Amino acid sequence: MPFPITANTAADASNSGFRGHRTAPHRKNAALRNRSDSPYQQRGALRDNPTQLLIKQAVEHLIQQLEAGKSEALTDYLSAMARFHLYSFGNILAIARQKPDAQRVAGIRTWNELGRFVNKGEKGIQILAPMIGYRRRRNTNEETEPEQEPRAQSVLIGFRIVTVFDVSQTHGQDLPEFKTTISGDVGGHRDRLIEFLSQQNIALEYNERIAPALGVSYGGKIALLPGQSKAEEFVSLVHEIGHELLHKAERRTMTTPTVRETEAEAVAFVVGQTIGLEMGRASSDYIQMYAGNAALLAESLEHIQRTASTILRAIRPEEPAETEPLSAAS
Repeated sequence: MPFPITANTAADASNSGFRGHRTAPHRKNAALRNRSDSPYQQRGALRDNPTQLLIKQAVEHLIQQLEAGKSEALTDYLSAMARFHLYSFGNILAIARQKPDAQRVAGIRTWNELGRFVNKGEKGIQILAPMIGYRRRRNTNEETEPEQEPRAQSVLIGFRIVTVFDVSQTHGQDLPEFKTTISGDVGGHRDRLIEFLSQQNIALEYNERIAPALGVSYGGKIALLPGQSKAEEFVSLVHEIGHELLHKAERRTMTTPTVRETEAEAVAFVVGQTIGLEMGRASSDYIQMYAGNAALLAESLEHIQRTASTILRAIRPEEPAETEPLSAAS
């Protein structure tokens, strides 16, 4: 339930890209209530899971930055989600940790094919790339001719570390321009967001009685305050859709109101920034809800990333699905 900025909240808002009402976090009970339920605390040895090791290192780095008073660290991570929302969660965190201002990354081979070359002395960004193998799959159909070759099936056999570089670390031919992003104008994204609501069987209405809230999620229905600007309305709607997708059934009972509000605001931040809206800075208060618990913070950030990606795929259908642009292979 996002609230408009008033005289009483202006001081907090000046240091925050989040639009929701701020409730003072309580370190004892502000995290997920049943910590043993966290999948990040139930997985096997990290040395056997390079993806989880990557996430653990990145989240611990985020905690260190925020506890040191560097509040811009969370904004950097959420901004990376916006810029690299087609990437895996672990690789998003890895890029944000190693080069927070990265805009477009690729391996040396890819850059060379584009007519660009890595500057001398640049330090690369290490991410994970899947290793694909093939196995023969026996054909059990008796009608098949015996001399027919068994079909090869691609399988994931693991991950390897590869080094990529940001465009700012390269020189050479100019790159093709990205499609013009929307700055302060939601364009056709609003219509596709409304269509997404319909597909999710979520009703939408406008109601003045919800003031001073800008939007309210009722579980299957969203109410928005009429009279907002198009950009404000869009972000309010994304915030409430975040609640609808994130906070149902078990997850709602396992989280506090403060956690739920902040997660929905983070989803709105990522989606809004991705389509070109000015979203300000993200609140460093987020870390306080988890009392420095890396597992709970990682779990929450992954929920945020997945939810934002779901919404973005719906409103940006021109983007390829399940693809990391500019291959990391070097």
